[in-house]
Amino acid sequence: MSLDTLLPKLEHPDRTPPATDLTALSRLEGDDHQRFVNVWRTLSIQRRRDIIDLLADIAEDNVELDFNNVFLTGVLDDDVQVRAESIKALWEYEEDDLVAILLRLLRDPEAIVRAEAALGLGRYLLRAEIGGRINAPVREAEAALRALVRDESELAEVRGRALEAVGVRSEDWVRDMIEEAYESGDRRMSISAVHAMGRNASLEWLPNILAELESEDAEMRFEAAVAAGGIADEMAIPQLAGLAHDDDAEVQDAAITALGLIGGPSARSVLQAIAADSSDERVLEAVSDALNEADFVEDPLGFKMHLDQSVADDSEEDDE
Repeated sequence: MSLDTLLPKLEHPDRTPPATDLTALSRLEGDDHQRFVNVWRTLSIQRRRDIIDLLADIAEDNVELDFNNVFLTGVLDDDVQVRAESIKALWEYEEDDLVAILLRLLRDPEAIVRAEAALGLGRYLLRAEIGGRINAPVREAEAALRALVRDESELAEVRGRALEAVGVRSEDWVRDMIEEAYESGDRRMSISAVHAMGRNASLEWLPNILAELESEDAEMRFEAAVAAGGIADEMAIPQLAGLAHDDDAEVQDAAITALGLIGGPSARSVLQAIAADSSDERVLEAVSDALNEADFVEDPLGFKMHLDQSVADDSEEDDE
């Protein structure tokens, strides 16, 4: 569908256009983007929310589509939900100009937007850390997050998200902040500290993570399981095997996912035992995903070749 056909449909008061029509919003630039913005400003709050949610779902399943200019419009929206969801949707946007945008949003009047802005900066820092690209925007981002963690006038939820975000950086001051938050006695900051330990991926945090896998707090057990996957050390396997049968479904899923990230014969054996012992479709799907992840962890090149062959086989079947 062309943009000319789509724009009037966006304005229809009763019907949101289907996902197939919204693909016309991919890679909007120049005059086309301005035409979209002019229509966007006239739409109801609910319609704007629906569009952002739909585009985020479409983009997740179709990597060839690029709605980033729509999401960049959304982060400036008057509605708090549109702003927050637009930040989330920019998870693949890698340009340095994102830092300046998110730094402004760290001062947003709504806590949920400030928290999402912090997490958005964390995704940017993670890419920089992995790529070894520590430039001026990276330094700006980490300085802002560091200040936010230290700002005791800020809500603990926002400070915690800032700590999680900056946790990816391999700096002594980051490790000091994680340790301080963990020992602070503030539940929210302690939970965020455990999350940050996993993102920091240093073995020095393993004793803390193993201890929190036994926590009475389900949210802490969840974050500890996620962190164990981030550290990916086999010492966590016995406790993760136990958490795969936790009373909390989210803790179960996190433990199963972590086992896949650890990989190796021991983790694989535990995952296969979990599958053999369960008839729950959710658990079986989680185990299947974890086993696929274990394949990738153990042999990333071989797993890619397997996927390529599967795609080729599917293509041949479609042609027949």
